[in-house]
Amino acid sequence: MFSVSWRRSLTCLVQILSLLCPEGSTVLPQGYWYTVLYSSVILLLCLLVCLVGAHIYSRTAFVILLVVTVSLLSIFISSVAVKPRDFVITHQRPGNQTVHFNASYTGYNATTLRSNLASGYTLDYSTNSVMSFATVFAVMFTSCTGIMAGANMSGELKTPSVSIPKGTIVAVFYTFTVYALLFILVSATCDRTLLVQDYWLPPENQHLASVCHHRDLLRLAVSCYVLYDRSVCRWRQAAVTSSSGNPWVAVLYTWGLAQCVVFAGQLNSIASLVTVFYLLAYAAVDLACLALEWASAPNFRPTFQLFSWHTCLLGILSCLVMMFVINPVYSSGSIVLLLLLLLFLHYRSPTSSWGYISQALIFHQVRKYLLMLDVRKDHVKFWRPQVLLMVANPRSSCQLILFVNQLKKGGLFVLGHVQLGDLDTLPSDPVQQQYNFWLSLVDKLGVKAFVDLTLSPSVRQGTQHLLRITGLGGMKPNTLVLGFYDSCTPEDFFLQDTAFCDSSVGQGTEDEYNFGVDLPSLQAHFPPVRHVESPRWLSPEEYIGIISDALKMSKNVCLARYFFQLEGEGKDSKVDGSERTIDVWPLNLLQPGSRDYEDVCSLFLLQMACVLNMSNKWRHARMRIFLNVETESNDQGWVVNEETFRELLKKLRIRASIKIVPWDSVVQHHVQPAGEPTQALSEDFLSAVNAMLMEHSSQAAVRFLYLPRPPAHHSQSQQYLAQVEAVTNGLGPTLLIHGVTPVTYTDL
Repeated sequence: MFSVSWRRSLTCLVQILSLLCPEGSTVLPQGYWYTVLYSSVILLLCLLVCLVGAHIYSRTAFVILLVVTVSLLSIFISSVAVKPRDFVITHQRPGNQTVHFNASYTGYNATTLRSNLASGYTLDYSTNSVMSFATVFAVMFTSCTGIMAGANMSGELKTPSVSIPKGTIVAVFYTFTVYALLFILVSATCDRTLLVQDYWLPPENQHLASVCHHRDLLRLAVSCYVLYDRSVCRWRQAAVTSSSGNPWVAVLYTWGLAQCVVFAGQLNSIASLVTVFYLLAYAAVDLACLALEWASAPNFRPTFQLFSWHTCLLGILSCLVMMFVINPVYSSGSIVLLLLLLLFLHYRSPTSSWGYISQALIFHQVRKYLLMLDVRKDHVKFWRPQVLLMVANPRSSCQLILFVNQLKKGGLFVLGHVQLGDLDTLPSDPVQQQYNFWLSLVDKLGVKAFVDLTLSPSVRQGTQHLLRITGLGGMKPNTLVLGFYDSCTPEDFFLQDTAFCDSSVGQGTEDEYNFGVDLPSLQAHFPPVRHVESPRWLSPEEYIGIISDALKMSKNVCLARYFFQLEGEGKDSKVDGSERTIDVWPLNLLQPGSRDYEDVCSLFLLQMACVLNMSNKWRHARMRIFLNVETESNDQGWVVNEETFRELLKKLRIRASIKIVPWDSVVQHHVQPAGEPTQALSEDFLSAVNAMLMEHSSQAAVRFLYLPRPPAHHSQSQQYLAQVEAVTNGLGPTLLIHGVTPVTYTDL
């Protein structure tokens, strides 16, 4: 945009030299390529000043300000000192046609002023097209801009909060006053032909040349500083600076872009496009101020007393209206270009030290709607999983994190972690320093999850804290997911996924550039996976206690086992969902006497499997439901059970195939060992249940099993764990679920 003023400054310089020469002769050759040459020389001069640095630019700007002031005074003096005179203006038209115009400088004359008050649009001397209000506005607007220069170079100001508003307002009023006086002066002293043919006297040309040259320097400097800011440009080389801090690479890049614009031709040919861009930029600034006002950020306290959202809205509408008045095609194209640029910056730009207005707006709206989310208005018809997944070490839990991300179905997903320790014995809270690493992990895995960490003397107490306080208002976890407590050797997911492998270390990643957490730091933060012989942080009694605590708090519980074997959960996975099956066993397999397929836990089991089947990566998977029947004791009653269950699935709108599994051979092993408590089960029975599951579900991608309620006394915790471990031994990815929340609704 700043290249527009070079045309004006070049024209003024040429006319100054022409007026100093004898009539009929020229000092500088005329023509398109000569114009390009002269513009390039002026641009090179601006480049040299900007390469030296901001300090020489400010001195140069001050010198130009003095020249501008002197030239302004000379204009007013010359309007009185210069006597009336006539001119013959010659223009070369296309086809080597020479046209002569007779013009007059009349001095102060009321008749001249009255004749110039009307519009009288005619052919432009440079483009040979009829002018209009929109074209004249576009040409004049580019000469009156520059009010954003101070804000764009705020980093070079000592007190930007004081200098920018004061300098901007003073500059606007000063410019308006000067231009208004010049308009009146010129209209009262020059006839219309002299104005239309753009023929100015030496003092006016001197003033315009000085102003335009100052604007050249200003725009080149401002543009390179905007490019230098890494919040706008991801090109790291643009941030290279000299020893004095001058972004010389950004200066050279900006000069190269401006040099390309030099070939555009006459000023009037690109003035409309440049003005449209200016107006769009000002409309964007007004929109940002309007967003800040609507976001009600406490730190947004503008000192300008006349500021309000009404003025912002008026500014936006005014800019948009004038854009489309000037050129509807250019305006539409510029808006589309702006939207594309915003999308690019949203997805590709690094972290900005300026902050994000979008975050303030989102906070304002989320807070408002969270207050409207009333837990007293909850209804089972609109239930969705809101999951708290407790993670000890992400190195061994990434596959489970990815799976639960598919299981949440648009609900709340929180990664919870308990750091063992006592704040009384520590100088500071160690949890606060870990959030960035966990958030970077979430970004790298591509899951939509929050992170909640806590410090506690024990894992059980920490989990209780998270179950109570995680979430806000009506968005609180209703389901707790835990990894399985067994003796399996954990696998390090960081060594398997290409996003975490060593080959990408040192190459620079999106997270490193955006959040300052590079991959080596992320890998070093999370400790290596637990060795099979390493001591555990959690005892069996504490693990079962966590399950019991969650059930007492009316939270559903899911235990996940063998999910490190799950394939196709990576964000770039090519595994086809149609090749996978989801197997559901809704009966409590450890209590053969129970034949209730419609209790709360069984229905919750079906609901979770259905939710998984509705997710993107599991949408084409086949869902199978296995009904266990005792054919010998029930005769043909299993047929009735199948029909009843099929009718239930129809009411619940769950699409699945039903598999009947006779398990008489399994039930016959269900013998209570002598002298054992009622929770004890024989090893033969547990082995038979495991064999039945292996026979029918060994090829399934994931299995959903009924999780019995844990024992009330902690002395039976190890026995309970051993039974569940024996049933699921070697099965593959398995989710054991105990639900306490009604989640199905059959009424219309």
